[in-house]
Amino acid sequence: MRVRPWILSSFSILSSSCSRGVTIETYAQSLLDQIKERDGVVKARAYLDPEFVLEQARALDQVPHNERGPLHGIAIGIKDIMNTKDMPTQFGSPIYTGHQSRFDSSAVAILRHAGALMFGKATTTEFTVTNSGPNTTNTHDPNRTPGGSSCGSAAAVADFQVTLSVGAQTGGSVIRPASYTGVFAYKPTYNVVLLEGQETFAPTFDTFGFFARSIDDLQLLADVFAIKDDHPPKDIQSGDVSVALIHTPMWAQAGPSTVAAMEKAATILQNWGAHVEEVAFPAELSDADALRRIQKVITSFEAQKSFLREHRVDKERLTPEICGMVENAANYTNKEVAEASDTYARMRHVMNDLAKEYSVILTPSAVDEAPLGLGDMGSATFNTPWTGLPMPVINIPAFIGAHGMPVGVSLVAPQFHGQHLLRISKVLGGVLIAEGGWRI
Repeated sequence: MRVRPWILSSFSILSSSCSRGVTIETYAQSLLDQIKERDGVVKARAYLDPEFVLEQARALDQVPHNERGPLHGIAIGIKDIMNTKDMPTQFGSPIYTGHQSRFDSSAVAILRHAGALMFGKATTTEFTVTNSGPNTTNTHDPNRTPGGSSCGSAAAVADFQVTLSVGAQTGGSVIRPASYTGVFAYKPTYNVVLLEGQETFAPTFDTFGFFARSIDDLQLLADVFAIKDDHPPKDIQSGDVSVALIHTPMWAQAGPSTVAAMEKAATILQNWGAHVEEVAFPAELSDADALRRIQKVITSFEAQKSFLREHRVDKERLTPEICGMVENAANYTNKEVAEASDTYARMRHVMNDLAKEYSVILTPSAVDEAPLGLGDMGSATFNTPWTGLPMPVINIPAFIGAHGMPVGVSLVAPQFHGQHLLRISKVLGGVLIAEGGWRI
C-alpha cells in the first residue's frame, strides 16, 4: 500500500492543497481507492456512497479561499449513531435498516459548517450496547477486534481510510478502540459537546469523542467544537510536570502488555524530567466492586429508558442483551438509583480535587492488546470510571504488546481542562512515542 503524503493528517492536507495544488477531489479519490483496496478486510463502513463523496469534494473545491472553514475538505467518518440529513443512520440495528432521518445531529452540523468532507458512516455495535456485532476487524491483525462500540471510527482512521472520525463512549468506546488500533483519541469532559440528534445509551455517562493520527488534529477538532478552559494552558517544561501514576482499583485485571506499557511510560517520563508519583484512588472510590455496582445501577436505569421504545414497538428484532436491560431494570429501585447518583456526584468532586494536584494523570487505556476474535470487543473496566467521573482523557498510542499489537496509555486531566490536556499530551505524547516503540 502506498500512502500519499496528504492522507496523513489534516494539517498535511491543508498545506498540500496550498503548495502542491492537490484538490479535495483528488484527496477524496485517493481515500476511496484505499477503501476499495482495504475495506473488504477491515469492514469499517456502515454506509458509503463514493459518488456522493466526490460530489461533495467537487463542491468544496469551488469554495473561495476566504470562505473556507477550519476543516475544509478534510475527510471525517461519522459513527452510525449520529443522524445525518443526507445519509442513512441505522444505529447498528436491524430495526433501523435503511433509516433516513433527514436532519443532522448537532455535532454533524458543526462539522459540516466547518467544511468537513462527510465520508460515510462508520460501523457500531447495536445502539452502542452490545460487545460484538459488526464484522469490523483490526487493521493490524484482521483476526483481532478493533474494540467497540466506535469500532468503525477507530479502524477507519487506523487504516488511512479517513483522516478524522467521531464517536462516543459510555464506558470505553473511544479510548479502548484507539488503544487497540494504535491511534490518538480524545474523550472530552462530559457534555462539552452536545449529544443532540444522536442515539444515547446512558446519558449520565455518554460522551462524544474523536479519533485522529496526531494531537494537532485532535486540537483542530477541539477548537471546532469550542472546547475551552477557564484559564489559558501554560507552556510545558519538563521540570515543572508532575504525573500521578494511577493504576485504578481494577489493576488486577491488567494484562502483561498493559503492565509493561505503564511501567515503561513512567520510566520514560521520569527520565525526561517529570516528577512521577504513584497515587492511589481516593478511599471513597477504591472498592472496585462497589464502584462497578454504582456504575451499573445508573447505566441500567438509563438504558431502560433509552430503549423502551424499541422494546415496546419491535422487541422481536432487538438483541436479547438490550431486551434484558429493559426487562431487568426493575431490579433496582428508584431509591437505589437516586442514592447511586448522589454517591457518584460526591465521587466526582473527590477525584477532580485529586487531579488538580498534578499536571496530568497517567493510567491504562485498556486491559491489554486487542483480544483475538471478533466475538468479544474487550473490557471497558479501565475507562468507565473516567467517563463517569467525568474527566477528559487522551489515548497516547506509544507502546507495542507481546504480540506486536499497539498498546496505549491514557492521560487524564481535571474536568474542563481539555485544552490543558491537549497541550500536555502533545509534549508528553511525543516523548512517549519517541521511546515507546509504536509508530503511528
